[in-house]
Amino acid sequence: MRLILVLVALATASAALIDYPGAYNTVAQKVNGGLEVLDMPSSIERLDYIGVFATVDRAVRLPQSERAYSLGLDLQGGVRLVYKADLSDLELQDQQDDAVNALRDVIERRVNFLGVREPIVQIERGASNSDVRLVVELAGIQDPQQAIDEIGQTPFLEFKQVRPEEDYVARVLKLAPNVGREQAVTACLTPIGLQALATIRNIAGGEDPCFVPTELTGRYLDSARVATDPNTGQLQIALQFDETGADLFEEITAKNIGKPIAIVLDGTIISAPTVNNPITGGAAVITGGFTLTQARSIANNLNAGALPVPISILSQQQIGPTLGEESVASSLQAGIFGVLAVMAFMILLYRLSGLMAVVSLVVYISLLLALIQLIPITLTLAGIAGIILSIGMAVDANILVFERLREEIKAGRENMTRAVDNAFSRTWPAVRDGNVSTLLTAAILFYFSTSFVQGFALTLGLGVLMSMFSAMVVTRHIMMLLATTRLNRYQRLWTRLLRI
Repeated sequence: MRLILVLVALATASAALIDYPGAYNTVAQKVNGGLEVLDMPSSIERLDYIGVFATVDRAVRLPQSERAYSLGLDLQGGVRLVYKADLSDLELQDQQDDAVNALRDVIERRVNFLGVREPIVQIERGASNSDVRLVVELAGIQDPQQAIDEIGQTPFLEFKQVRPEEDYVARVLKLAPNVGREQAVTACLTPIGLQALATIRNIAGGEDPCFVPTELTGRYLDSARVATDPNTGQLQIALQFDETGADLFEEITAKNIGKPIAIVLDGTIISAPTVNNPITGGAAVITGGFTLTQARSIANNLNAGALPVPISILSQQQIGPTLGEESVASSLQAGIFGVLAVMAFMILLYRLSGLMAVVSLVVYISLLLALIQLIPITLTLAGIAGIILSIGMAVDANILVFERLREEIKAGRENMTRAVDNAFSRTWPAVRDGNVSTLLTAAILFYFSTSFVQGFALTLGLGVLMSMFSAMVVTRHIMMLLATTRLNRYQRLWTRLLRI
């Protein structure tokens, strides 16, 4: 019992420091100030394998915390975007449903690249099946246009191989009679001719006279990342295809040794490297004199995938954080008053047992807030309401135990340790069933609802789990420990003071 309580105390103290990073940083600064005057043994320094506590000069120091609670759109502010999906080219209902689901998945991946925590992406259907709107809510975004640009881009990556020589020469000469044969070959086979090729393509109305599409497209792309050319230091985009794409890439490069392969993004030839040998493994690079911002944007959009259907922006709304600050302050005030009221109620009504429940409640709140930061859970106003509600439920199990303990003492149980043990053991089935029913309700709410209701269900469910731990583990071990002291002689202190 003592070991478990010591571990709980250490966990609670650690959780409290996580809950209040400012307090932790203050403690860390004072500890680090003391460590500076100590000559830490090298054996202690070697224990820090992952480099968390040791600085660059191998001095052992506590790290500074930069953790903060993740706030939702209603508390932090952000942007709300509404898009209209164009399903006019899809006639079958199944095709429309598949396209809408794929659209939502792609948009979710794209907004994740913006660094938004817990973005909300919802599909809203109108009167007809083809009337589909996409609602995107992004917390913390201060530049709506950046979000619109990132979401609305539709990158399409494809690899093209050069046409047979007579074919592309004839096409170029037909489009530009003043261009000689050598110039036509140069335009189609060398990177120098890409600019001239772009002019010819404009004359052709967008048709590519030199290259023909292959089966290899961004559909088979496994990942894309920004890399640096080890020889030139220029930024490039490293591509890795899946197994099918790797086989296609190897087949295409084997057929085009000594010829260029055009890498085309959104209809524009980014680069056209010449193939020297068959390329196995499915790795390729895109070069094109990118800036870091351009390279990251292209890589992110390639990873997210192309939009399955066109979308157009209908409305955008910037939501300021002023209301959120007021809501947080009001919710914090309500939470403090609620906790104090519950603590006062438990102490006044159950005396010594109520005091133990208060200690357990402190453990519960510290661990719950720490978990919210560590998971992390994005807090909305509804989520805060779930936390406050769970505070009242946290002592529900304690009340059942205390009432059962009163019955055990009333029945003449002289051994307080046995009385406490029986009270918890016989109350556990009722506590378990009651909390499981609440957890099932929270799970159903989370699974079938959207937006803020999910935040309420998540924090409520997590609070119920933590309340079961605090009541049936923490409170139990505290009471069992005190039952072995002289306090076991004063049985009236363990039971209800007032009869209500």
